[in-house]
Amino acid sequence: MDDRITISIVTHNSRHIFDVLDNLKKELGLESSYDVHIFDNASDQSYIDKLQSYGTFISLHKAESNKGFGYGHNEVLKKVTTRYAVIFNPDVLLKKHALDEMIQRMKENDQLAAVCPKVLNSDGTTQYLVRQKLDVFDYMLRFVPFQAIKKLFDKRLSYYECRDLPDDQTSYIKMGSGCFMIIDVDKFKQVGGFDERFFMYFEDNDLCLEFGQAGYKILYTPFETVIHLYEKGAHKNKELFKIFLQSMFKFFNKWGWRFF
Repeated sequence: MDDRITISIVTHNSRHIFDVLDNLKKELGLESSYDVHIFDNASDQSYIDKLQSYGTFISLHKAESNKGFGYGHNEVLKKVTTRYAVIFNPDVLLKKHALDEMIQRMKENDQLAAVCPKVLNSDGTTQYLVRQKLDVFDYMLRFVPFQAIKKLFDKRLSYYECRDLPDDQTSYIKMGSGCFMIIDVDKFKQVGGFDERFFMYFEDNDLCLEFGQAGYKILYTPFETVIHLYEKGAHKNKELFKIFLQSMFKFFNKWGWRFF
């Protein structure tokens, strides 16, 4: 195992990636212990050309077709020899000290398979992405456009979104968000990495359940934060919503159906 740390980012014409790379370049500098890997899922050539302009700051891996989020990360992580890696969305901004602190938390606890930060919107409000349970009703309730209906089920949604996680201590959680998580690479490989049957959506929940089934823990820390430029694509795009439903069907087929 080498002492460097892998940052794995999967892209497909991702609109925020250049802001993300500029942020990383500013925070990490050109001499750091972090290696930035971009796995591109068949983006447009002009997009590839712009990625290539970052030179040796990134290692660029190019696929001829788009096989999904989990596939891209698997392709990067199965080849690296680092002990720790960062699953990093192409729409996340952070500070280096937060990254360093999360890596330190991993180093201090051999039971951990992953560490997940508090995820914020760009205005500083919290994105409630941690899950302790999943069921069909709660997932679909989040797509209901009528706030009056959501208000009727506010307590239920609050529990589902783990809004009661404390801000003054870390917590063990069942499922964290794949938008950003620090992982132990050996444990990731042990559980088989991301299940590539999930093209997009649910692959992070699935990975976390695999970690739990293998006897490992996932730590949530409110003391380190990242900004997620969250666009809720499945809420706005019919094709993405279709992919979401397909992944949901695969997830509950694998882990058991729970409707309410």
